[in-house]
Amino acid sequence: MISKLRLVILFGFISFLSYSQTEKNEEVEIDEAKEIVIDNAVKREPIDALAPSKAAFYSAVLPGLGQAYNKKYWKIPIVYAAIGTGIYFYIDNNNEYKRYRNAYKRRLAGFTDDEFYPSVSNDALIRAQKTLRRNKEISLLVTIGIYALNIIDANVDAHLLQFNVDENLAVKPHFKMNEMDASTNVGLTLGFKF
Repeated sequence: MISKLRLVILFGFISFLSYSQTEKNEEVEIDEAKEIVIDNAVKREPIDALAPSKAAFYSAVLPGLGQAYNKKYWKIPIVYAAIGTGIYFYIDNNNEYKRYRNAYKRRLAGFTDDEFYPSVSNDALIRAQKTLRRNKEISLLVTIGIYALNIIDANVDAHLLQFNVDENLAVKPHFKMNEMDASTNVGLTLGFKF
């Protein structure tokens, strides 16, 4: 009995869906008054399937150019600030590494006139070189990662620009007063307009 009821509901639902679907801009004739009604279709620009790959390519060639291609100009200073910060820390760690390395080389050559001589031992110079080399490599990896994120951001943003966000598809919060017990109902409404 239950399986027959499910089967009837399934066929009813399928017939309802097939009846309710019509193509946009299709002329619908009404037999009684012989009127022609044309649905108001939303005119959309055609989707450029190559836009995400173009944006990623532009960002790979010059960081921030993909964001400009997507017309997200506010992201360009963020990209350059992030990449510039990574480059700054790489250069700073590299310069400090060279200072400690040169001082250690002079001590191995027998000189005692380096800037760290009385206060820093040879073991401390070796530890400082290892730490600064590690920091230099980490800052290089972070800079490369930020560069890759720039490319990924341009690609994903170009994909999301093609996403349909018109008024026919909306998620809106609603706030209703229940008249029976004077309580409030809060929730989200998902609306489809065909």
